[in-house]
Amino acid sequence: MPPRLVFTVTTDLNYDQRMQRICATLARAGYAVLLVGRQGPASQPLGPQPYAQHRLRCFFQHGKIFYVEYNLRLLLFLTGQRAAAWCAIDLDTALPVWLRARLSRQPFVYDAHELFTEVPEVVARPRVQRLWRWIENFIVPRVALAYTVGPALARLFEQRHGRAFAVVRNISRLGAETLPPAPTAAPAGGFILYQGALNAGRGLEELLAAVPHINGRLVLCGEGDLSHSLRRQAGELGLLQSGQVEFRGFVRPDDLRELTRHATVGVNLLRNVGLSYYYSLANKFFDYLHAGVPQVGVDFPEYRALNEQYDVADLVPDLEPATLAAALNRLLPGGNAARYHQLAENARRARPLLSWQHEEQELLRLYATLLPNADLGGVAGA
Repeated sequence: MPPRLVFTVTTDLNYDQRMQRICATLARAGYAVLLVGRQGPASQPLGPQPYAQHRLRCFFQHGKIFYVEYNLRLLLFLTGQRAAAWCAIDLDTALPVWLRARLSRQPFVYDAHELFTEVPEVVARPRVQRLWRWIENFIVPRVALAYTVGPALARLFEQRHGRAFAVVRNISRLGAETLPPAPTAAPAGGFILYQGALNAGRGLEELLAAVPHINGRLVLCGEGDLSHSLRRQAGELGLLQSGQVEFRGFVRPDDLRELTRHATVGVNLLRNVGLSYYYSLANKFFDYLHAGVPQVGVDFPEYRALNEQYDVADLVPDLEPATLAAALNRLLPGGNAARYHQLAENARRARPLLSWQHEEQELLRLYATLLPNADLGGVAGA
């Protein structure tokens, strides 16, 4: 029997691109993989994957009671499962996964998609932050394997806890398709694309305030805590009625990749409201790059380091609406055509160098080290 790996998240499995990549890579390498997530009231049927999936239904959907209920349901579910290793994604599923691993005396793995104690929703609430910091301080010393999404976060975790964190970046898989040559100028009739959670600290309020001064329309893909307030803001600005802003809601990854290919500019904006955002390395940065789409992003360390090497984005020093409007108009029709062409061409050149095909080799190495005697039929690491 191949070794079984169980991964746990609080997200809807249809839209978690990082976990889809990780689980698919490990499943194709010969592991038996189960990904456990959350089923919400509006969840769509699960799409086919090369690994097993299971979603937990909860009565509560938000706040502290949700986390308590979900963790209890998760622990109950895990007690009936068997695995060779157990992996918690972020702190919000870590305690039941650690307990299940401890009961069976098997490896416990921690995959930190973010610095959970420093996300805006936690930083703004000192009591809540103290609780999550306690959980982090309890969990991290007890893991057999720890990894995160970028070098800066890895260094921060290592400084906090005195143990090594590996890096598996959240990079898109390089598809077989060949992109057309980079356009010599921003194509007419395109749009500005934001993909990701509609949450606090993402610069979305400022982005909407900039739209009346932008020579283009904005499409937002995703939902989150600010879904209602952002729609209200867009309505008050007359942007919904004019069609200059469109909310697409949740979009499945395959459909999102196709949509991204037709965007004129992508946006990746964050406020410095916690170390998790400041040291982030979001998958949208790579999604835009793989689509050959120039982007406007925030000038934070990980994005600056990559952009100094590949020059695929214009980075802004702040999120003032005037700053955002100027940066976006520079890349939209009527702006700087030469700069647009340069960024689009650089993105095409960077695609083969920044791909999941390279990144997954580190993932496979980590799990081969964790389970050195696993019988994978000679597939893993190939």
